[in-house]
Amino acid sequence: QVQLVESGGGLVQAGGSLRLSCAASGSIVSINSMAWYREAPGKQRELVATVTSGSTTKYADSVKGRFTISRDNAKNTVYLQMNSLEAEDTAIYYCNAWITTNSLRNYWGQGTQVTVSS
Repeated sequence: QVQLVESGGGLVQAGGSLRLSCAASGSIVSINSMAWYREAPGKQRELVATVTSGSTTKYADSVKGRFTISRDNAKNTVYLQMNSLEAEDTAIYYCNAWITTNSLRNYWGQGTQVTVSS
């Protein structure tokens, strides 16, 4: 059984910063790519940022230059540093990872709320 547990969400004023964390636990053999998605009210879930096992990163255009994704392979943890937050960043943020236990599967965290007040 694999679990992804997010933390770090909350309420912040526009222009502020938050750092999200997502720790994977369980019978993990290896973790391939890890990612952050978000889902705003009334909108579809969208990809925010990804990081490969080799730390290659990609970002949605809307967050480039403001958000930074990183990972600590020793801790099976992925982070999302969010700076210069805007009201439009308000959403539930979900961690996602491709993890090998006895097979390669995709896993989701439970989500953490980020609210940016303008």
